[in-house]
Amino acid sequence: MTFFNKLLKNEQGATAIEYGLIAALIAVAAITAMGALGDQLDNTFTDVSTKLANA
Repeated sequence: MTFFNKLLKNEQGATAIEYGLIAALIAVAAITAMGALGDQLDNTFTDVSTKLANA
């Protein structure tokens, strides 16, 4: 019975899982932000290139 009580009180595994979920959430947010920034930069460089070609 004490084995099960110790198992229920052990929170190290739960903490590791929580840290993993937080890291995954941060990674998804960073990838999304960088994707949007990449699209915006692509549009900016295309616009500059077009204006230089027409000048």
